[in-house]
Amino acid sequence: MNIENVSSVAATAGGGFFVGVLVGYALKKVIKLLSIMAGLFFAGLAYLQYQQVASINWAKLQSVSESTVATLANATTQIPLGVNSGNGEQTITATMTNFGIPLTGSMAMGFTIGFMKG
Repeated sequence: MNIENVSSVAATAGGGFFVGVLVGYALKKVIKLLSIMAGLFFAGLAYLQYQQVASINWAKLQSVSESTVATLANATTQIPLGVNSGNGEQTITATMTNFGIPLTGSMAMGFTIGFMKG
């Protein structure tokens, strides 16, 4: 292992950490904004129902939201993790063995810190 490999891995880890912090921070801000908008929307609906301007079927709204969440949960769990080897078995392939672990590890740590600080 020479100095070029160490500097390459260090640059990858540092860059991954920085990108992770930015992504985590931005994602938390977007989630906060969307939750505030959704809360204001539902508060407005509740106010309109209280003033008897609109009639909201809350049970129907709950069933639609539950089915949407279930559909999204099922869609995300069916993503294949590997490459089909031809004989019906799935094999996990590591395409970037030199940069995969430092990049993903530092990005995950940066994402966590950015999400906590956001």
